[in-house]
Amino acid sequence: MVHQKADGRGTGGGVGEPGTRQARATAPAAPADGPLDLGLLRTFLAVYRARSLTTAARMLRISQPTVTAQVRALEQQLDRQLFERLPRGVAATTVADELAGRIAGPLDALAEVADRGGTGLEAPAEPVHLAGPAEMVSVRALPVLAPLAAQGVLLRITTGLAEDLLEGLQGGRFDLVLSAVRPRGRSLTGVPLMDEEFVLVTTPGWAAGIGQLTCDDPGPLSDVPLVAYAEDLPILRRYWRHVFRTRLTARPAIVVPDLRGVLAAVVAGGGVTVLPRYLCEAELASGALVELLAPEDPPINTGFLVGRAGAHARAPVTAVRERLLAAARGW
Repeated sequence: MVHQKADGRGTGGGVGEPGTRQARATAPAAPADGPLDLGLLRTFLAVYRARSLTTAARMLRISQPTVTAQVRALEQQLDRQLFERLPRGVAATTVADELAGRIAGPLDALAEVADRGGTGLEAPAEPVHLAGPAEMVSVRALPVLAPLAAQGVLLRITTGLAEDLLEGLQGGRFDLVLSAVRPRGRSLTGVPLMDEEFVLVTTPGWAAGIGQLTCDDPGPLSDVPLVAYAEDLPILRRYWRHVFRTRLTARPAIVVPDLRGVLAAVVAGGGVTVLPRYLCEAELASGALVELLAPEDPPINTGFLVGRAGAHARAPVTAVRERLLAAARGW
């Protein structure tokens, strides 16, 4: 790859072995200050989306050494590193994220025009890259999207924090993002998907010991262990502020960075927590958990289905989007 020296100039190398005879033979020469070659950009975008030189070569119907050489040539022309070689596949740099965000839409539109009246050969299917919170993806999205596999739709799922995933969407890494945060700016468009109602829950045993609880006094909870998603209790703190009108300063007894783990810990007797109702409705229905309080105005958070403004609408992406929106009407 292109690595930066102290003087800012790129050195030799690439995503393959540096200086190989085959790479030198297939890499097109390009002036450092000249226009970027569309063929190199097309190869770059295929590698960026596939996160694999081998897969990109198969999609483009060229050899892997040619893909390696073309990516190296683009890195040399840009004087920037685009990918890091991993034991399996490649990882995109922030430079690659920014470049993909700029060229994905125009290249997709150009490819659509160029494919009309072409050879008639069907290109390998490209996966739909969907990202979102692990809990929402697992409990809400995947049960309604999994049947699309029978129709040939390929899904690749990434989970993480909203801000990171929206940044990845903006850079072209994802096609769609399920986000608990409203997207900002004109480059992303969000459609409200569902409202999460947060509930204060525990086991019947703990509830009996806590006794009567009101919105005016969270005091009965002061000695009860709290189970949280993160050390700073973001969901619990919001509930305390919204319902009890006070600031929560307690330290959690159990921290699990997955709300499904939080649910499991509370069901097992770990204490009290706040969860989205959809995540614990089965446990509430069965009596494994009880709701400690039923405020008239519970905390609500809106989830959004987010895409890139003006992005080329591929049929599989449209199918995923429509399936999610249809299912959300019943959530």
